[in-house]
Amino acid sequence: MEQFVLNAILWTLALYGLIEIIKSVIYICTYTKLKSDGIYMVIAVKNQEQRIEGFMRSILFRFLYGKEEWVKDIIVADLDSKDETKQILNRMQKEYDILKVIDWKECKELIENVREN
Repeated sequence: MEQFVLNAILWTLALYGLIEIIKSVIYICTYTKLKSDGIYMVIAVKNQEQRIEGFMRSILFRFLYGKEEWVKDIIVADLDSKDETKQILNRMQKEYDILKVIDWKECKELIENVREN
């Protein structure tokens, strides 16, 4: 009887772990829209209207035409800019598939979810 209870507990924990893994995979595939492998560059910006386009174009040029094939996405987190920084980034996001623009809350949630998994 004791062995049966121990096996039941172990199987329950194993099943729970499997369910948590499946939930994590589904969440990542459904909500983050990120590729499953590679390196992600996260850039935090705030009120950089005068410099952001030149800076981002130089980085994008390096990754698109250089030998940086491991970088899958460049994620730019806007820290509540009061100027036109986010609008410039959104326009650039339409031009480049590798560029993802999010706000700081989404970035925080993304990092917390990666830490938990």
